[in-house]
Parts: sequence; structure tokens; C-alpha cells
Amino acid sequence: MVNAVNLTTALNYLRSVVTGRLKVHFGQTEEIEVSGTAYYEDDSPFAAFIKTYQPSFDEYVLLLLALTPHLQPRFFNQLIAKFLPEGGDLPEFGGVKGASHRGIIPTGETAQFVLAGDELSKRIDIQSILSHEHWFSQKHILWLEPVHEGEPAMSGRLVLDAELVEQLTIGVVSRPRFSIDFPAEHIETAMEWSDLVLHPGTQRQIREIEHWITHNDTLLQDWGMGKRIKPGYRALFFGPPGTGKTLTATLLGKHTGKDVFRIDLSRVVSKYIGETEKNLSRLFDKAENKSWILFFDEADAIFGKRTDIRDAHDKYANQEVAYLLQRIESYNGLVILATNQRSNIDEAFIRRFQTIIHFPIPRTEERQAIWQRTLPTQIHIADDIDWQQIAARFEMTGASILNVVHYCAVEVLADKSRSLDRKRLESAILREYAKEGKVL
Repeated sequence: MVNAVNLTTALNYLRSVVTGRLKVHFGQTEEIEVSGTAYYEDDSPFAAFIKTYQPSFDEYVLLLLALTPHLQPRFFNQLIAKFLPEGGDLPEFGGVKGASHRGIIPTGETAQFVLAGDELSKRIDIQSILSHEHWFSQKHILWLEPVHEGEPAMSGRLVLDAELVEQLTIGVVSRPRFSIDFPAEHIETAMEWSDLVLHPGTQRQIREIEHWITHNDTLLQDWGMGKRIKPGYRALFFGPPGTGKTLTATLLGKHTGKDVFRIDLSRVVSKYIGETEKNLSRLFDKAENKSWILFFDEADAIFGKRTDIRDAHDKYANQEVAYLLQRIESYNGLVILATNQRSNIDEAFIRRFQTIIHFPIPRTEERQAIWQRTLPTQIHIADDIDWQQIAARFEMTGASILNVVHYCAVEVLADKSRSLDRKRLESAILREYAKEGKVL
């Protein structure tokens, strides 16, 4: 409802423009008598967008042409039918049919017809607006869909960014879901910094990243450092599984108001030439200017040690790495890459990171704190359990300790004892050791 008034005004405005062009085309008048932009200056996202970008008449009409099929599928068919009451084709209008959409989807040719008619110089001006150099394309707002080789470029559909369509219609933008087109999963947690036990050195470096997130805009804009340093921040987390790398990234997002998306590079990398770059391109295009935290898990899947180029596969693998590096370095938010072993990452890539943070196996005192913070208060701890002794004897990660606590909690609930003694605890720990293939 928040955009309804402005959308109604916009559709009526576009109807006048398109009808005017059709009247000129069919010789009913000599010129279109519509100019400028028409919208209500209210608090709607539609009005905010127009006020922010201040589009020209041509740009405004282009936006409306691309938006209209999302609002009224038969809009263009009905207008053309008024001038061709007995049916017939109007190739000058352009437009295509979609796989599911049964109305006319405007193309670059539609824009040229509506805004320029047969005036060649004006048609070229419209083509310029739809080029890669225009702010429409630069800001990923509106672009032409690529066409088959040899076909006129302007026969491509006018494509309006899906998130912008949501913003201009329902007023909110939903988070993207994990899919083939968006190989990233939104992650969040109910935990707090107080629930995470890290080595003091690791904790200090994490605070440095938090400071960057908090003060980066001031540094780049108010202090004028934007012309000297790259806008983004790149960090490498390394350490054994279960030591808190993912949770740390999630908490950074939670406490700085940023969405965190986890990308498993082992699922993004494709054996087909060029597909990896396509997967990554879609991801970064979606993330651009969102201030998302991008967390790349299993980073060694693509940043592993390189070998000499022996065949075409090695050549394209290096191209994939170069492409990902370029996109990471140009991304204006926080990128975190995670790996189990720093030695798995090629040293040539290490200099690209502003910080490299080790997540070691927790020490005895840290394991003791994890045990005591993780156990539910509803469980009675028997007197024969000495947490310092348990922590010293059993070397475990935070994730492994959580698994043991989970198992013990379920067991004491099952037998209704609500009590945990040393025998049950050690049995659960040995069970976890066996699962991980470890022995005492």
C-alpha cells in the first residue's frame, strides 16, 4: 500500500506517453505533449528512489517501461489494441513474450520507439542510456538482457533489478534464498559474544575487525581516505573445525547490524569452464553496496596451493582464482575466508588480506570456561566432577564440547535424573572421541 498512490500515478503517466507515441506513429498528432517526471513527494520507497536519483524524462520512462509488466501484465497489449482494433502486429513497438508471462515484455526497441520514434539520433541516445557506462548499469538498476549472437542488441528485454522491483512495489526487499543462482546461505545466531570463548590474541584481532566495520564510513568519507585505500576489508580465519570461525563471523554481523552470508566454495567451484566465474559473478553482483559480510567457507577449494600449468584445466583454475581475487578486492564490504590450515592457502594470496587470525584449539582454561558456560543450569552437577581436571585431561574444541553437553542433557532428561556425574560425562566424552576417530 505504501507505494500504491505513486505507482498508480506512474502508470497513468506512462499510459499518456505511450499513447502519445502511438498517436504520432498512426498520424493522429504531430508530437508527444508529456515531459518531466510525475510522482507524489511522500514517504514511499518509490518517491525516495526518484528523489535520490533524479532521473531525466527519458530515464524515468525507461524505468516505468521495465516496471510495468510486474504491475499490469496486459498494459501494453491493451494500448496497442486501441490502435489496431482488428488485430495485427506492430513490429516497430518491439517487445517479446516470456516463458510464463503472456503480455508484452518491453525491449530496448520498445524504449526507442516510445521515446524516439523514427528519429535516428534520438534512438542512438536511448541506446547510450542502456549501455554499460550509464548509471543504470553501473548501479545494477536496469540493463538490457543479452541476445543471441548476431541479433540486434536493442532486441534484448529491459531488465529491472529484482530487488528494486520489490522495493518499488511492496516497499521491502527480502533476503535472497540459497539457490543455484545465489550460492550463499544467510546465517544468524541467538548466541552472544559472552557465549564465545576465544584465545585472548584471537579476541583482540576480532575487535579490530569490529572497529573497522563501525568506523569505516567515517574514515573513507569524512576523513577523505577513500581516494587512498580500497573500500573493503579482507580477513583470513584459520584453525581446526569447531574452534569458532563461523560463529565469530555471525556474531560480527549480529553486533554491527550486517547480514552474514556463508558461501561454501567447494559448492561454487564447477568442473565446467566458465561456470565458477558465473556463480561468483551473480553472488557479488547481488551483494554489491549491501554492506553484507561474505563468509567463504572451505576457502582452500579455490585458494589452495597452485601447481605448474600442465593442461587447460590448470589454466582455467588459475583464471578462476584471479577472478575471485579481483571481485573480493573490489567488494566494498567485509570478506572473510576460512580454512582449517593456513598452509593450505597459497602464500601468494596471503598479502591480499588485511588480517590473518588463528583460531587454535582452546587451552585448558578456555575449555574449562566453555564447559561451565555451555551446560544448562537445570542440570545438577555431581561433586565428583572437577571442571579444571576435565578440561586439562580432554583436549576438545568448543563444537565438540557442545556435542557432549547436548548428548548429556538429552540423557538426563530421558532418565529424569537431571543429574550429571563423572562416569556419565566421561562416557559421553569418549563417545565424541570415537566419533572423531581420536583415542586417549
